[in-house]
Amino acid sequence: HPSDDGRGLRKRRRDHALIPKGDFSLVFHVPKRVLDLGWDYRQVYRHFVDALTPLGARCALVHNNRETALAEIEADAAFHILDRGVIEHPRVLNCGSAYIEPFHYLDPVGTRYRSSIGQLDFDAASIDPVAAKAFQAELYAATAAKRKSRYDQPEEKLDMPEGCISVFLQSESDRSVEERLYFTMRRMIKALLARDDPRPIMVKPHPRDIDFETLGWLLSKSKKDPRLQITYANIHDMLAACSLAVTINSAVGIEAMVHGKRVITCGQADFHHCTEVVKDRHAFDAAIARAEAREWPFAEYLFWFYRQNCLSLKSPTLGADILAKITATGYFD
Repeated sequence: HPSDDGRGLRKRRRDHALIPKGDFSLVFHVPKRVLDLGWDYRQVYRHFVDALTPLGARCALVHNNRETALAEIEADAAFHILDRGVIEHPRVLNCGSAYIEPFHYLDPVGTRYRSSIGQLDFDAASIDPVAAKAFQAELYAATAAKRKSRYDQPEEKLDMPEGCISVFLQSESDRSVEERLYFTMRRMIKALLARDDPRPIMVKPHPRDIDFETLGWLLSKSKKDPRLQITYANIHDMLAACSLAVTINSAVGIEAMVHGKRVITCGQADFHHCTEVVKDRHAFDAAIARAEAREWPFAEYLFWFYRQNCLSLKSPTLGADILAKITATGYFD
């Protein structure tokens, strides 16, 4: 952790002192495609196994059958790590990508909007601002500067109107989105258009959402209100130009913080601490006013979220970091 502060380093050393001696069993519940493909394609779990085996872990990979996983866990005494799991159990941690590579969750509750991070208290004053700024710069260099994101982005750079409002849609057919939004995408767009605000509203449909009904609805709205513009631009071009990012709970909320841009979320998100959360479509005016009146501690928040609550696959102490997470569950007591 080259940009970590002394407190974080001391904490990890203390946690790593609790690492067990001797062999112990870990079972990774992974998607079937991970088992079917060669070892080189096992991505995160290859890193985990390579880091844990020298520390005495006996690792096994099994198919993540969500219907039988709990019974499998109850049938043995091993510790279990579930890919994108949602099981709360004394011998379980849930693993998944934490929006930006190479960071991952290893969480006792779940991943993304379900993760326990959302229930934690964030105190910006507890974070070293110098280390935080350095870490934000690292994230910017790895993502924004390279114009890279979780999903493939266009290489062509498009001009965006400076100071616009950038809106990033998600597929409402996705059950996890549908269950966790506070109001629908259409109501979100209508609420933004109803505001007395001359700024262009740049809307990017989700790159994996080919919904012609939604696209048709957006086109009809754009013909009535020229502020609304539909774009498939690189999200980093949109974030660089905008004054405000609006989403339900997409990863782009975190990416906007990397750019230092204010964020409005309209659904449950585990990174809500550093956004204005809108639960009522009639509350946009007040929420945007609050968001734009505040100096947000984005650098400190990113450091807290990733360095203190997630794992990096590139950490030189990845095995010990994983075991510290397992130790925190009380498994080795």
